[in-house]
Amino acid sequence: MTTPMRVILIVLDGVGVGALPDASLYQDEGSNTLANTAIKVNGLHLPNLQKLGLGNIIRMKGVPLATNPIGNWGKAAEISAGKDSISGHWEIMGIAVSKSFPTYPDGFPSNIIEQFVRKTGCKGILGNKAASGTEIINELGEEHLRTKYPIIYTSADSVFQIATHEKIYPVEELYRMCEIARNEILINKHRVGRVIARPFTGTKKSNFIRTPRRKDFSVSPPEKSVLDILKENGHNVIGVGKIEDLFNFQGLTDSVHTHHNDEAMDEILKQMTKVEDGLIFANLPDFDTDWGHRNNYSAFAKGLEDFDRWLPDVMNKMKLDDILIITADHGCDPTTKSTDHSREYIPILIYGKSIKKGIQLGIRKTFGDIGATISEIFQVPLPKIGKSFLKDIKN
Repeated sequence: MTTPMRVILIVLDGVGVGALPDASLYQDEGSNTLANTAIKVNGLHLPNLQKLGLGNIIRMKGVPLATNPIGNWGKAAEISAGKDSISGHWEIMGIAVSKSFPTYPDGFPSNIIEQFVRKTGCKGILGNKAASGTEIINELGEEHLRTKYPIIYTSADSVFQIATHEKIYPVEELYRMCEIARNEILINKHRVGRVIARPFTGTKKSNFIRTPRRKDFSVSPPEKSVLDILKENGHNVIGVGKIEDLFNFQGLTDSVHTHHNDEAMDEILKQMTKVEDGLIFANLPDFDTDWGHRNNYSAFAKGLEDFDRWLPDVMNKMKLDDILIITADHGCDPTTKSTDHSREYIPILIYGKSIKKGIQLGIRKTFGDIGATISEIFQVPLPKIGKSFLKDIKN
C-alpha cells in the first residue's frame, strides 16, 4: 500500500459503545450510548455506518451485523483517568492523562471566587454552581443586568464558565477575565480543563440567548502529540470544530472553528477540496453538548441518522489513498439518569479504497492505537502510547 495522501479523522463526541470494565468507579454501570439510544427510539436507521461495520462492534436495534462490510471495525478502551473530551482526544493522539482534571459539582471554593473578584476587578459574582448554561442565564440573567456581576458556573465536566451580557461586558473584557482565571487562578490543584467565555444577549428571561462568540481557554497538552509530530514532519494538520480548543491550538497548521455538526460536516468537505496532504481532524459536538448532556435521546438518534445520510458525501470525495476513521472520545448516554459523560469504549471504523475491508480489529487497549496507526500511515515517529493496527488493514 502506498502512503495515503490524507487521513480524515471524525470524532462523534460522546458516542460510546458500552461501559468500560472500570465504569463502576464513575457510577456508569450499564451505560451504552449507542445501544441504549437504539432501544429507546425503537431502532436506529444507519445503513451507511452499518455497511462500514458499526453493527459488528456491538449489537444494537436497527443496525444489523454486516456480513460483507466495506470497512474495518473495533473498539478501544481508555487508559487515561476520567471521561472528558480533553483526555479522550489527547489519548487518541498519544498522550495519556494519569490524573483526572478537577470538577466542582458543589461550586468553586471561596478562595477561587475571592481571587477572581479581586484580580478581575468585578464587584461580585452570581451563581457559582453546577448548572445548564441556558438555564442559568434564564435564572440569573436579569440579576446580572441589574448588578453587573458575572455569572460563574460549572458542569459535570472540568470547566469554569463565565457568562456575561455583551452590553455589560464587551467580549474582549470577558476574554480578559477568562485569561486571568486561566493563567493566574485555576492552576496547580485547581487546574481545570477549560475556562469558557459564554457571552449572551437579550433583555429579559424570555429572550436571553447565547451568542456564537464563545471562546475556550484550555490547558495545553503536557507533551508532543501525534499532531505535533505530523506538523514537524511537514504535513498539514487541520482542526475542524473544537479541536483547536482541546489542544489549545498546539500541533495544528490551520483550524476552522465550527459550532454544530452540520457546520463541521460542511467544513470537512471543504477541507477535502483544499488539502492535498495530511490530517483533517474534526469533532462533531452536538451528540454531547446539545443532546447527550440534556438526555435528549430522540434528537441524539436523529443526529446519528443525519450523519449517516451525509457519510457518502465524504466517501465519494475520497481519493484512492485516503483513509477515513470514525471514532468517539467518551460516552454520553442520553438514556440514563445522569447528564454527565459516561466511561465507555469508543468505536473504531476504518474505510479506504486502497486498504482491506472486513477486518475485525478487536478490543484495543488504548485510544492511542488510533494515533499510532495515523503515525505509521504517514511514516513519522510513533507516540509514546498506542499500537498501530496498520499492518492488519493494509493490502
